Amino acid sequence: MSNWVNFLIAEVGASAGLTGLIVVGVSINLTRILSLPRLPNRALLALIILLTILVVSSLLLVPGQSLWFMGSEVLIIGLITWTLAVRLDVDVLRRTEAKYRRSFLFNMVLSQCAVLPYILAGLTMLISGFAGLYWLVPAVIFSFLKAILDAWVLLVEINR
Repeated sequence: MSNWVNFLIAEVGASAGLTGLIVVGVSINLTRILSLPRLPNRALLALIILLTILVVSSLLLVPGQSLWFMGSEVLIIGLITWTLAVRLDVDVLRRTEAKYRRSFLFNMVLSQCAVLPYILAGLTMLISGFAGLYWLVPAVIFSFLKAILDAWVLLVEINR
């Protein structure tokens, strides 16, 4: 586990910084975001995905935890995040005009790529040990990609 400490510390800092960017984007464009029915949920999902990185990385840095407990934490947080992501994405899809649904499907796939590896990490940790931590790498990468894409929409695209 000690090999993962630097990675986890870096992810705590990066996710906190990007969470701040999303909050700034939402606060700058709040009126415009609220005027478009699908954007509040998209902003919320971006925050949830970044907070997932922050919470999982923080919990895994707590010393003295058993492998079973760490795997359970990651699995439970992954399941909660996945449930929220599906609910929010489906709601956004329903609110999206038919001509834009195809492009939003990419966003939904990216959400799943960001969230499902947490579930796999937790399960793998419970079954195979610390090897499950390797699933956190794609989880974090896809989470950052999703969050940066959403930040771009909330800061730039919304004003076009």
